[in-house]
Amino acid sequence: MRIFMILVASAALAWGQAAQPLRLEKTIELPDVQGRIDHMSIDIKGERLFLAALGNDTLEVIDLKAGKRAKTIGQLQEPQGILYVAETNRLYVANGKDGSVRIFDASSYASLKTLDYGDDADNLRYDSARKRIYVGYGGGALGEIDSEGNKVADIKLDAHPESFRLEEDSPRIYVNLPKSRKVAVVDRDKHTVIATWGTAMAFANYPMSLDESDHRLFVVTRLPARLLVFDTHTGKVIQKLPVVGDCDDVFYDKTRKRIYASGGDGAISVFEQKDADHYVASARIATVKGARTSFFSPELDRLFLAVRREGSQSAAVQVFAPQ
Repeated sequence: MRIFMILVASAALAWGQAAQPLRLEKTIELPDVQGRIDHMSIDIKGERLFLAALGNDTLEVIDLKAGKRAKTIGQLQEPQGILYVAETNRLYVANGKDGSVRIFDASSYASLKTLDYGDDADNLRYDSARKRIYVGYGGGALGEIDSEGNKVADIKLDAHPESFRLEEDSPRIYVNLPKSRKVAVVDRDKHTVIATWGTAMAFANYPMSLDESDHRLFVVTRLPARLLVFDTHTGKVIQKLPVVGDCDDVFYDKTRKRIYASGGDGAISVFEQKDADHYVASARIATVKGARTSFFSPELDRLFLAVRREGSQSAAVQVFAPQ
């Protein structure tokens, strides 16, 4: 009877782990990295993950195949946003402290150019069709950079931009503006704001993701901790759901119709899309307190979670495999 009960318990545990939408596959330690870790980018072909170690003033290059750090680029100024552009094999690093965007050769890691944006250079995005890089910075603007690393234009906003997303089939950019409690809709051809959508009594809208085919924008607020689902045709919020606290990144898994939101409260909230108008919370995956930034790669089918150093526990990247 005892053996039977052990077998039943083991089977139940195995089933429970298998039923989770994310499985921790491995942990890559970064023993010398101190302080807060911000955003990430990826080199698909080279299987390299680039990580902004903001509190360490470094960019960490991780060899995903070998499962270890390959390179550290130092002497940065609170790096926040990271962007790897495969077409030119260049790395763009946005620095919060001095407002610079620094451009590196992604093979030699040599510094190629520095662009001055004055203050708080933050998130970076790439428009592959137009060959343009966008950076959010300062008290309220998006800077546009061409493929040669030249400043092209600025799009003025009424508050500092946090996460933003570019539509592929239109010139729209959706921009989180937490200090003015809204989402700005930008026309990147006209370099102007064409609409704004309020977040009502939900504050601190930092992370954002996009399901362009279903015309849905996912915005996470911290006060209260909510996932807001916007209809991008109307700008209306069609659903609100509780989410992990202190969230700093959210991603849409198009293949599985899922949303992953990572938060500093020590969890990843997972939501299932029943249809374009209906979403349900399906799991809360326990992680590490303070681990709030992440990166989902649909090409590698992996979710990477940045874990900052806590006491004797070194900083690390946890690699999750969707199930």
